Amino acid sequence: MEPVLRRIDLTTLPAEQELRALLPRPAVDVAASLPAATELIDAVRERGAEALLEQAERFDGVRPDAIRVGVEVLTDALASLDASVRSALEAAIERVRVGSTAQVPPPMIAHLGEGAEIELRWQPVDRVGLYVPGGKAVYPSSVIMNVVAAQAAGVASIAVASPAQAEHGGLPHPAILAACALLGVDEVYAMGGAGAIGALAHGVPAIGLAPVDVVTGPGNVFVAAAKRVVAGTVRVDAEAGPTEILVIADDSADAELVAADLVSQAEHDELAAAVLVTDSVELADRVDASVARRAAETPAAARVSAALAGEQSAIVLVADLPAAAAVSDAYAPEHLEIVTRDDDAVLARVRHAGAIFLGPHTPVSLGDYAAGSNHVLPTGGQARRVAGLGAATFLRPQQVVRYDRAALAEVREHVMALAAAEGLPAHGEAIEARFTDASGEVR
Repeated sequence: MEPVLRRIDLTTLPAEQELRALLPRPAVDVAASLPAATELIDAVRERGAEALLEQAERFDGVRPDAIRVGVEVLTDALASLDASVRSALEAAIERVRVGSTAQVPPPMIAHLGEGAEIELRWQPVDRVGLYVPGGKAVYPSSVIMNVVAAQAAGVASIAVASPAQAEHGGLPHPAILAACALLGVDEVYAMGGAGAIGALAHGVPAIGLAPVDVVTGPGNVFVAAAKRVVAGTVRVDAEAGPTEILVIADDSADAELVAADLVSQAEHDELAAAVLVTDSVELADRVDASVARRAAETPAAARVSAALAGEQSAIVLVADLPAAAAVSDAYAPEHLEIVTRDDDAVLARVRHAGAIFLGPHTPVSLGDYAAGSNHVLPTGGQARRVAGLGAATFLRPQQVVRYDRAALAEVREHVMALAAAEGLPAHGEAIEARFTDASGEVR
């Protein structure tokens, strides 16, 4: 049987820059989509709701009766939700809320001396816009990940945008609407793509959409490009490209479980990346055979096969597990699974990953729904420099400085000297004014 996944032999590791160039990546160029995204956002800024309606008709195949979803529609969607799905969503909400609340840092006070302190407190932004995609699959779980993290941070005003669906009369998918209702979010808009990102960032007064402070949520390449366009206006989370899974496994791993996890991520999209890094040729062979069988049997066989055959997916052979960790760090995966004899030893060597899943009973699909972690994570190597979505995404650290007269006196001469050195004499005078009266006498 022909191998499903191409193989990359890195049993001799090159230098890191060369290593990064050798690793499998999807061919996605966000920069190439910037002109189109800018044009769509400019149209929304200039023509508001009419531009959004035209874009829905053009890209989603339907012109919504209204962009703002009525509260009664949200209520009806929740009432019609399958009981088992509702129960699963409620369980996921509870677990993600626990995980998100734990991310909120407590206030801290740094004492610099008697009467001198700096308090660090964390303030939520006032308003956020959360994007939930509606392409090849429906993602009520993404509603949970976005909304619960914002709520845990203490955000008071939340707007959700999701594309209009032709099969649902121009409304977002009912499961997305039900999830919003379950979370108490009643500001929901039927709009998608780059135009929706622009609408959230700049506002659309005609439909009552006020601008937000932060825009988050996954989406396609045009959504990623739109985030770049509006990044000077609002804060955005990481650009979300095609999903990625990288599994570090040795010969102790169950090949069937590894294969199942690779296929589960390939199910998302033809550009999804599924990568196994192993020091065992035998495991590589067994995983490849299992992947071939599972890919043929899964309902999304065409999509899965395209993802696995793509240049973004591969089995990478390395000399040992330290080398596997080095490869993973060079790749900086969205999702990293570690399935070895000593997972903690491998974990100790890993620095760059969006989220890490340890052991044979912690698959990435658990993190997608009910682990309590957040599944909105950096892709395309961004995990080297940015974090996944969480409560911190919606928080700002703020310093509160308190000095009494005696504490100020201790640093009086230092401030005066630095103010003089920088040619800012009024800075020094502001200090001196606190120690002299109107006649110039020391108080």
